[in-house]
Amino acid sequence: MTAKQGELFIDCDIHQRIKSPKQFYPYLPRVYREDIDQFGLRLTTTGGGGYLNGGAGGYRADSYPDDGTIAGSEFSLLKEQLLDSYNIEYGILGGQDVSPVSTLPDADYAAAVAAAYNDWMIEDWIEKDDRLKGLAVIALQNPKKAAEEIRRSGKHPGIVGALVQNGARFPYGQRYYDPIFEALAEMNLPFCIHIGGEGSGVNGQPTPAGYPSYYIENRQSRAMGCQAHIASMIFEGLFDRYPDLQVVFIEGGFIWLPTFLWRLDSDWKALRNQTPWVQKPPSEYVFDHIRFTSQPMEQPEPQRRLLSIFEWGKAERTLMFATDYPHWDFDSPELSLPAMPEAMRKRVMLENAREFFKLPARQLADAVAD
Repeated sequence: MTAKQGELFIDCDIHQRIKSPKQFYPYLPRVYREDIDQFGLRLTTTGGGGYLNGGAGGYRADSYPDDGTIAGSEFSLLKEQLLDSYNIEYGILGGQDVSPVSTLPDADYAAAVAAAYNDWMIEDWIEKDDRLKGLAVIALQNPKKAAEEIRRSGKHPGIVGALVQNGARFPYGQRYYDPIFEALAEMNLPFCIHIGGEGSGVNGQPTPAGYPSYYIENRQSRAMGCQAHIASMIFEGLFDRYPDLQVVFIEGGFIWLPTFLWRLDSDWKALRNQTPWVQKPPSEYVFDHIRFTSQPMEQPEPQRRLLSIFEWGKAERTLMFATDYPHWDFDSPELSLPAMPEAMRKRVMLENAREFFKLPARQLADAVAD
C-alpha cells in the first residue's frame, strides 16, 4: 500500500549501532574498561553462533557511514534514510550490539554493560531527536539487578520499555523473573522481547531438535521461542499476577499467531483443571496483553491473502509496524504490507504503538518539519 501524503508512522524496531566499545567507557567501571582493552567486549558466546546473515554483512549497503565503519552507527544517516524519508513520528531504538548480555556467565559484567549501553543510548541517540525513544537493555542473570536497572534508566522520559532476547534460560512466565515484572509494573513500562540469543551462551538450545546448521534454519525456529514464552506467561499466571503488564514480541513473526491461539484455546478447554487460575481462554490474554511487530512480514502471492490472517489475529489490536533498519531485510511502510482497510492501517502503522508505548501524539506540522 502506498503511503498517503503526510501520513505518519511509528517504527517499533530500529537497531542503532556502536562504532567502538570505547563509546561505553564513560559509563563503565574502570575494571571493565581494562578488561575490554585487553580481551574485547566479549559478547560473542559459544553455542549457536557464527550463522552467516544476508545483505552486506547483514545490513543495507547504504547504511554504512562514509568512514567505512559500522552500519547503522551514524545518527545523520538514520535521520536521513529513515526518520525523514518515511515521516516517522517516533522510532523505537532496540540497539543490537549488547543484546547478548543475558547469554554471558558473568552476571555482574553483563549488568554493567547493559547499564552503560542504556546511558550511551540516551546521551548519544535519544537526546539528539525527540522522535527517538529507547528500550533499556537488561541482563537476566540476576533479576534483582535487572529490576534496579529498570528503575534507574526507566526514569528518563526517553525510555519506553525494557528489552530482552527471545533466547533465555527459563520461559518468561516463571516466577524467577518476578522482580523484573514488579519493577515494570512500578515504572509502568512494557516488557519487550526481540528475537536472538536462542542457543547462545548459557541459554537453552534453539530448537527441540538441536542446533541448526544455517541461518535460514535459525530464522524458522524463532516462532517456537515466542510460542513457548507466551504459553509460559499464560499458564504460569503471569498476567494474573501483573494484570497491567504489556508485552511485545519484536521480529518474531505474526502469521503463525492465529493457528497457535486456536491450539492454545482448544488445549486449555481440555486441560484447564491443571491450571485452574487461568480464568479465561488463552487467546483473550494475548489480545489483552501481547503485541507483535510486522517485520519480517511474509509475502504470499497475492499479498492480499495476508488480510485473512490479519483478521484472524486481530491485527487492529495486536500488530505494530517495524522496519528493522538498518538490516538487509528492511521493510518500508510503503511496500511491506498489503492494502488494508483504512481503520486497520491506522491502527497497525501508528495507533497501536502509540498506545503501547504511551507516546503523545505529535502535531503533523512539527513531525514533518523535524
